[in-house]
Amino acid sequence: MRNRTVSHTTESAPRPTPERLAELVRLDAMPDDQIDTGDMPELTAAQLADMERGRFYRPIEQQITARLDADVLPWLKAGRQDSQSRMNTIRAMLADRGG
Repeated sequence: MRNRTVSHTTESAPRPTPERLAELVRLDAMPDDQIDTGDMPELTAAQLADMERGRFYRPIEQQITARLDADVLPWLKAGRQDSQSRMNTIRAMLADRGG
């Protein structure tokens, strides 16, 4: 028997049954240390060392138009990162500060 890969989009994925939804709610309410993970093998140190966080993650970008003070754009472009990455870093920093 051959295995085949199945892929779905959010729209094409089968909807969970009421029983499955109830099971997910029950598991969500359960403390992590009470969930039986015995059928899942532990990752080895070598596997953990080879892991790459976000390897397949690509954030959705949206093009915008922004007006900046005349001295800000050269400052953004002067860094080691590209200016878009620097703007994203600033956005994340301001979000962490609550600004």
